[in-house]
Amino acid sequence: MSATAVLDQLRALGTLQARQALAKHGAPERMFGVRFADLDKLARRHRGDHPLACELWASENVDARILAVKIADPSQMSAADLDRWLADLRWYMGVDVLVGSLVVRTEHAQRKANVWRKARGELEGRAGWTIVAHLARDPAIPDEWLAGCLAEIVKGIHAAPNRKREAMNSALIAIGGYREGLRERALAAADAIGKVEIDHGDTYCKTPEARPYIEAMAARARQTGKTSSKKSGKQSGKKSSK
Repeated sequence: MSATAVLDQLRALGTLQARQALAKHGAPERMFGVRFADLDKLARRHRGDHPLACELWASENVDARILAVKIADPSQMSAADLDRWLADLRWYMGVDVLVGSLVVRTEHAQRKANVWRKARGELEGRAGWTIVAHLARDPAIPDEWLAGCLAEIVKGIHAAPNRKREAMNSALIAIGGYREGLRERALAAADAIGKVEIDHGDTYCKTPEARPYIEAMAARARQTGKTSSKKSGKQSGKKSSK
């Protein structure tokens, strides 16, 4: 399917409510306002169509760009491509979608985290720390690397620009929540940092407090582990009784 045809589909799916919601989160005016659920349906039809993704990105339309990062082939994205697509974005939610749907699926993710999180620019810095939050879930990423990230968060979070600061707080929570071996260190970091102030603009978003959020994630993980263990035991018992 051509990019023109997909843009026509996006136009037909756009709603005023979605446009208003996206605008509150900083999206530029060039959009139709397509719900993410509808974008996901389209993405399933076109996933892996990298030429189409590139054409949609070039349109500069918000909805088309969200769809583009969902269908792009990670193996065909160079480090320079990622830099260029990030530089094209001017709103923080677009950065989050780019990272979560595409960057973390490329071979460049950790290297981009190392570069972008140290950037002075608010959105580039946000992109780097958002990658860190995603990589905290990946067992292939060593604790030592994430421990270094924790030290950077403690040292620089309060001086960071607003949306970069928000991503640093999210990374702190992700590290403490998903990495049992770093949990106490993350909790100590949360205590040292104290309250993190984020300006969420005209939205209902609130800043999660790191310590209680990490503790809640740990409690859920323990409960899930117990449940899984019980189920495993029951299954083993059934097998042995046959």
